[in-house]
Amino acid sequence: MDLDKVFENNEAWIKKQLATSKDYFENLGKGQSPELLYIGCSDSRVTAEDLMGLGPGEVFVHRNIANMISGNDLNAMSVVEYAVIHLKVNHVVVCGHYGCGGVKAALQSKDLGLLNGWLRNIRDVYRIHKLELNSIECEERKYDRLVELNVKEQCVNLIKTAAVQKAYRDRGLKVHGWVFDVHTGKLIDLKINFEKYLHDIMEIYHLD
Repeated sequence: MDLDKVFENNEAWIKKQLATSKDYFENLGKGQSPELLYIGCSDSRVTAEDLMGLGPGEVFVHRNIANMISGNDLNAMSVVEYAVIHLKVNHVVVCGHYGCGGVKAALQSKDLGLLNGWLRNIRDVYRIHKLELNSIECEERKYDRLVELNVKEQCVNLIKTAAVQKAYRDRGLKVHGWVFDVHTGKLIDLKINFEKYLHDIMEIYHLD
């Protein structure tokens, strides 16, 4: 990749935006008020704003390998707290994607060095759902199903947080689980039953 081309692209992009609105960057500099926090995978094929048809200022984005939400990940937890408490987003989306390299790596019995600790979280999802997953004979379908189940478990991890619970009580914040199909370009809503998950974990994870 010729990095000089990146700066040429940037200049062309500036001209395009100013042609649309001469105040584009002045307005951009006034701040942000997104209604949506998007937590997705770092995969270079999955660009959050593009696949949702949204622009700058409309979505707050956090990305990591396999769209994980871990209470021990201060980066992810800081993003969630800032978006939910300070930006006051009304929706939080966990979006996985078929063909996820992180999920595929977690299915393999290999020592991957520093990645082991991170992938252990996905392997725990496999452990929780092993009866269902082991009943799937097609490896590709098993892989896709783990992608879906991982999204659902990360939604549960979000619901465990004090910030999300408080925002739900105060203003009806919702958590959603989606999957992006890289083969078709379609977004798939997994229809996460937020209230049911919340009810199911309240006995253990309720935080005032």
